[in-house]
Amino acid sequence: MRVIIQDNYEKMCVWAARYIASKINGHRENRPFVLGLPTGSSPLGVYAELIRMNRSGQVSFANVVTFNMDEYVGLPHEHDQSYWYFMHKNFFDQLTDIRKENIHILNGMAPDPEAECEAYEKAIASFGGVDLFLGGIGVDGHLAFNEPFTSLTSRTGVRNLTTDTRIVNSRFFGNDPEKVPTQALSVGIGTVMDSKEVLILISGHAKARALARSVEGSVSQRWTCSALQMHNGAILACDEAACGELTVDTYKYFLDIEKDQRL
Repeated sequence: MRVIIQDNYEKMCVWAARYIASKINGHRENRPFVLGLPTGSSPLGVYAELIRMNRSGQVSFANVVTFNMDEYVGLPHEHDQSYWYFMHKNFFDQLTDIRKENIHILNGMAPDPEAECEAYEKAIASFGGVDLFLGGIGVDGHLAFNEPFTSLTSRTGVRNLTTDTRIVNSRFFGNDPEKVPTQALSVGIGTVMDSKEVLILISGHAKARALARSVEGSVSQRWTCSALQMHNGAILACDEAACGELTVDTYKYFLDIEKDQRL
């Protein structure tokens, strides 16, 4: 596991975007580069930097296939809180050369949600798997919509959302948790772990405990983020504010070993 510590959120996002761009630009296989993507506030800075790099000719998405992590059940594409809407507004519609047919997002309105999830897993496999999965984690360590106690070998499927998650996400629904869907379609922990690399964004003091559990805690279904300890290509990009619960020795170790990676 690598832990990249940056001074603030902005520098963390620039580092992550440049890392992703370098992987896309360095891709030499005779197939598209497959990129897993999240929604939420954490990746917005990364998306802004990737858009800037794309428009300036520093990275092309013409040969990139994307798979998003999750989608609410029951929200149509045009709903302003659907993740389809979020991704097109904040990322896809602002890129100059991504192909619409290369964009994959789970359909929350699918008549058979389980069949939709099974087809999603097959679609990922058809492209040779995910090369890099970008993600974020919740304050309770959940990755995508894999709430605490979700199996660490889980695959894409229907997830019931906890009250805590609905309360946190209610800020996007007029601060009314009752308006937040009770279910979502989500890739599984096993799905993410199958990718060649995983790059997780962790920023802010509220995520400090989750970062510490991801790095120093035992591997447990209680903290689904802890599964990252078993991934040979896991990178946690964080800001200083998120490091408050790390032990001093751990903090100093990663600053030292990754000192050449600081902006």
